[in-house]
Amino acid sequence: MNLIETQSTKGFDSHGIDSIGSIDASRDTSHIPLRQSIKKFPRIVGYCLALSSAFLLYGYDLVIVGTVAAMPQFQLVYGQELNGKYIIPSMWLSLWNVASYIGLMFGSILGGYYQDRRGRRITIAIGSFLSTIAVAICYISDLPEEIESRRGVFFASKLFQGICIGILLCVTQTYMSEVLPVVLRGPIIAFYPIFTLLGQLVGSVVVYTSLKHPGAESYRICFASQWPFSAIPIALALFLPESPTWLLRKGQSENALKAQKQLDTSRVNSESVIDELQASILAENGSTTHKYADCFVGVNMRRTLIVAFAHIIPQMFGLQLLANASYFMQIVGMSSSNSLIFLMLGIGLGLLANVTSLWALNAFGRRFLILLTLSIVTVLWFAIGIAGIFKGTPTIWYTAVSMMIIVMISGFGSWPASHVVAAEASSLQLRAKTQGIGWFTSGVGTAVFAIILPYIYNADKGNLGAKTGFVMAGFAAVAVVVVWLSIPEMKGRTPMEIDRMFSLRLRTREFKGWHSDVNLRSETENTHPPTEA
Repeated sequence: MNLIETQSTKGFDSHGIDSIGSIDASRDTSHIPLRQSIKKFPRIVGYCLALSSAFLLYGYDLVIVGTVAAMPQFQLVYGQELNGKYIIPSMWLSLWNVASYIGLMFGSILGGYYQDRRGRRITIAIGSFLSTIAVAICYISDLPEEIESRRGVFFASKLFQGICIGILLCVTQTYMSEVLPVVLRGPIIAFYPIFTLLGQLVGSVVVYTSLKHPGAESYRICFASQWPFSAIPIALALFLPESPTWLLRKGQSENALKAQKQLDTSRVNSESVIDELQASILAENGSTTHKYADCFVGVNMRRTLIVAFAHIIPQMFGLQLLANASYFMQIVGMSSSNSLIFLMLGIGLGLLANVTSLWALNAFGRRFLILLTLSIVTVLWFAIGIAGIFKGTPTIWYTAVSMMIIVMISGFGSWPASHVVAAEASSLQLRAKTQGIGWFTSGVGTAVFAIILPYIYNADKGNLGAKTGFVMAGFAAVAVVVVWLSIPEMKGRTPMEIDRMFSLRLRTREFKGWHSDVNLRSETENTHPPTEA
């Protein structure tokens, strides 16, 4: 939480003009180089990077179902024979894919409730501990004799794991938003897909190296490898300072100052930070309590819809299908070992592209990057669909290479930029609730794609194979149109400026050319005409 942001929610006079605009502008530190900001707040950056192990766990879990499902031994134990080859039934593959996201939605709600009652640290520890139990259930899911029981236990473990991940993601993002200074909030948000991809890369490497192990040991190693990711937040919670904001809300001023000093270095005046936080909380207590319904009233409706759509952009460019690329490529005709190699190469390229996006987001802007990369992805998916009409080795390799390029292009633009847009577009007054709606939308969108995609490409149902590219091209094309019509450019804008532009109901393409000083002066002169001498 930031004092300026809290004031900005109520710093408008009776005419709607920002009465503290000069304060916000004077404290805008967006021009400070990233390296200098990291040097000023090294402990906060270190804690946030350590907490990002939750995103690693999320990325690992995102890829583990689709990747393990591509292992021959797993298919033998959990699958069924079709035309002389073992496959995972579409129904169970869909259920396993969707289980994590259903759990994530419930876990986010549970985590948001519990962390406000008991604190951030204990919620992190509980979510992480429960995750270790979920991994254990997954590890023993092949013990039942009946195949339907094995599949059911595996589903239950993924559902439980999704709840745990939802708790961890919710509390991690809350903690980061409360302790990060404004200048570092953007770069840390852009790191979200980087750590997610890193988790996917680690998961795919573990699966590939586990192929050489015989019997059940091959996929059990993959399940057990999730334990370290679950254990890291538990260890971190032992020495992680509690959120000073939460402590102040509970009336623990001395503990809040102690926690803030643990977060800061000697170059930062911790007492001043606590004073500002305390002033923010006192101001909040006197303000009107906002409800979820307020997110859909007036101009907030537009902002909420932008946040919600930004959260499903990853599914529109094909993230769910890319996460299951190893199994999908086997359906197209590639061997299991080669499909895993291409999955790892694609994730590695996507990881490099995400790192590059940290520069690109400031150089080109969010809207331009999303439009450009989504347009390219649309063409690539359509080309994959055309290739799927033909049969043979060229189609297999063309599809694999094209999917790697799609991962790289999306990682450079639309994926990280969508998360930044979701964070920037939310109202200051309704930020927490709007983000909650965004995450809920993300879970719903991911669950829907996880259910329908196997029915489209799997051999026992739609059997489209590479022609699934036509379907994904359609989704990406729709995303291009919606982004063009609704998502404005907010690069380099302060929260106060973004609030002002939305309150003025500017058109989407008017955001980029709007100048705060000129427009604010014009509005002030029109509202308060100069008096005659």
